[in-house]
Amino acid sequence: MESNASEVALDLFPYLKVYKNGALERIAGVEVVPPGLDPETNVLSKDIVIIPETGVSARIYVPNMISEDRKLPLVVYFHGGAFCVASPAFPPYHTSLNKLVAEANIISLSVDYRLVPEHPLPTAYEDSWAALQWIASHKDEDGNHEAWIKDYVEFEQVFLAGDSAGGNIAHHLALLIKESNLGQKLKILGIGMIHPYFWGTSPIGPELNDRSRKELVDKWWLYVCPTDKGCDDPLINPFVDGESADLAGLACDRILIIVAEKDILKGRGWLYYDKLVKSGWKGKAEIMETEGEDHVFHIFNPDCDNANRLIKRLASFFNQGKLPFQ
Repeated sequence: MESNASEVALDLFPYLKVYKNGALERIAGVEVVPPGLDPETNVLSKDIVIIPETGVSARIYVPNMISEDRKLPLVVYFHGGAFCVASPAFPPYHTSLNKLVAEANIISLSVDYRLVPEHPLPTAYEDSWAALQWIASHKDEDGNHEAWIKDYVEFEQVFLAGDSAGGNIAHHLALLIKESNLGQKLKILGIGMIHPYFWGTSPIGPELNDRSRKELVDKWWLYVCPTDKGCDDPLINPFVDGESADLAGLACDRILIIVAEKDILKGRGWLYYDKLVKSGWKGKAEIMETEGEDHVFHIFNPDCDNANRLIKRLASFFNQGKLPFQ
């Protein structure tokens, strides 16, 4: 008896299903909300195409009462979703960015990088890198300039930030910047990593006592990046060789890592912090652990007390002055 083409070949809970006939059904992160003026936060947003050749777009956020007389820091944000779901227009992300921009009084550009499986990795990294190049181009006299970037951004106060997969992307971009010409045009002051998506074959921390969730996260990554390196691919495991020397090349002065007590990824966030402070990197590393919460809780429960504390901590981080190297 032939199998039904509509049968599920792969259930990548809670993100998507792949059917035997090749069809793909995204379950999470599919809803969208339009940009505009958010009455709760008085933050204004709009969607813009930033890379016409690929169609990559972004949603940009500014305080509604912004003035050209005072330039504001720019936070380049990369959303989560295991590289395969969600977008800046996903309502929980739109809400979170509105809250962050209002609390911190910043400008934010949320990058709509292309997703797996239609666009295999490293496309998400390449799109995000192209977005940084586009931002840096605003320091040139001519080009495809966006007025909200050109007129309102303080280019000496640029940050990278992201949750889950977005935190992973921010890490890799900061390594690339150090050795590129982009580093001469765009100074990254800091990185905010919220529940960053790092992983590995050998379990650590909470993974040791939660094999079912360990196997689930393994399954996600093996679908997203089906290479012979598996969960020890350097894209997902920056410490596969046990070394941390590469972290010394991170192109920023400060890094804030935020983890959640009940998150299966918590051990990877702490490992990153420990490796960072021992790496020879000359910046300031900070870590915050939220008690009683799980992965990206602030995205899906944005009005809880812990979510408000997380946003306030990020806002404080983005508003600190540059820390000069000794």
